[in-house]
Amino acid sequence: MSNVLAGSEKGEVSAYGWAARDDSGILSPFHFTRRANGDNDITLEILYCGICHTDLHFARNDFGMSIYPMVPGHEIVGKVTKVGGKVTKFSVGDIAGVGGSVGSCGSCSECSEGFYVYCPKMILTYSARCHDGTVTQGGYSDNLVVDQNFAVLIPKSMPLASTAPLLCAGITVYSPLKYHGLTEPGLHLGVVGLGGLGHVAVKFAKAFGMRVTVISTSPSKKKEALERFGADAFLVSRDQQQLQDAVGTMDAIIDTVSANHSIQPLIGLLKTRGKLILLGGPAKPLEVLAMPLLLGRKMIAGSAGGGREEIQEMINFAAKHNITADVEVISMEYVNTAMERLEKNDVKYRFVIDVANTI
Repeated sequence: MSNVLAGSEKGEVSAYGWAARDDSGILSPFHFTRRANGDNDITLEILYCGICHTDLHFARNDFGMSIYPMVPGHEIVGKVTKVGGKVTKFSVGDIAGVGGSVGSCGSCSECSEGFYVYCPKMILTYSARCHDGTVTQGGYSDNLVVDQNFAVLIPKSMPLASTAPLLCAGITVYSPLKYHGLTEPGLHLGVVGLGGLGHVAVKFAKAFGMRVTVISTSPSKKKEALERFGADAFLVSRDQQQLQDAVGTMDAIIDTVSANHSIQPLIGLLKTRGKLILLGGPAKPLEVLAMPLLLGRKMIAGSAGGGREEIQEMINFAAKHNITADVEVISMEYVNTAMERLEKNDVKYRFVIDVANTI
């Protein structure tokens, strides 16, 4: 039988995963169906799926937009098992990756520029409605059917478990560095938080040849920041003397922290024309004094990720420089415990589910 399948020739795809049924966020086994593999689709046998903090928020409906039952997961790596008749980017047997988006309008200015993540009609990988009204389900499952334009090719030489988090954490830090011109050797970058995003940000920045200072509330992370990840300096954000000594020294700061925190001291660390880029989403509004921004011509920006071409560029760069996430690989049965540990920041530095061997 041919591996090139048209959607009209095959029915829906049976799938099995773990889903949250309500805002308790507790996941349990779940049988469901996915759409048929259409002309522009590929079907993946999911091998690994990373656990992002966003998964925990959605499972518990922290954003008030969750659709239950919900299969989380948007850091997906899998093997291509079927391709549609119009698929040109993948062949059966390829390894593909899927991140946080599986659809968009395809016609707005953001889509035309390749940044579908900012499309007003962007479709999330899970807990969203497709164009046909069906609900998307994520990567804590055995398979995925996805449009080829929302997947990227993963080099088979890359370690797949530790590559999976790059589909979210990796592009989330890589995209703003590229967009804001922060890839020049010698630039000084501050990285706030040494968690799932922060540790990958340090790796990418060092690969670009930047000087990196990790900024953290936890002095205990200093050794890992300097010795394990190669940061050049470490700053304890609660130490007023250290903050004062570093005033005006950084070209840019990537802030990965989602917990409520003050960003005013970070603004003081920036040089004139420096940029503070927010990647986390604190629940409470941020308070900012305008004058330090005005007098320093400084900028506060936000970023959420990138499009297919940029994700592919990031993956290729990571492969060239041997960049992967530091992960703890777990079984599917461990997922609820992993969520509890994630809430307590008890992970170094990303959980990844071994889907193929444990579901």
